Amino acid sequence: MATRYVIEDEPNAADVRALEDALYRYNVQQTGRDDGRWLAIFVRDAEGIVAGVSGWTWAGWLKINNLWVRPERRLEGRGRDLLTAAEAEAKTRGCTRATLETYSFQAPRFYERLGYKIVGTIDEMPAGHKHYFLVKEL
Repeated sequence: MATRYVIEDEPNAADVRALEDALYRYNVQQTGRDDGRWLAIFVRDAEGIVAGVSGWTWAGWLKINNLWVRPERRLEGRGRDLLTAAEAEAKTRGCTRATLETYSFQAPRFYERLGYKIVGTIDEMPAGHKHYFLVKEL
């Protein structure tokens, strides 16, 4: 049977989820850890999402994928509160460490002030900026 490669700029969410699920099953098979769970916390108002954090917990780790605050609502402590709430929930799930990635034009110092340590850096990603990998003991 012939196979073909299909490049998709806007893939079907169900197809992406199928890839994530297949990789998760493989990871469980390799590690014996099947405690993975999504985690998301949102702040909402009448206009929609004011701020939110999303990621997952698995194998004793919290992985933060996204943390965002509506621009006009920044500097009110919402980012800190959301990250703290995600870490607290992760602890109830048995997590002892957290990880996330950010860019030099985002908020690496914000995360460092909250106890995250930079453990890796990629220069010029994108050009003129850095990509950071951070870890925190919970």
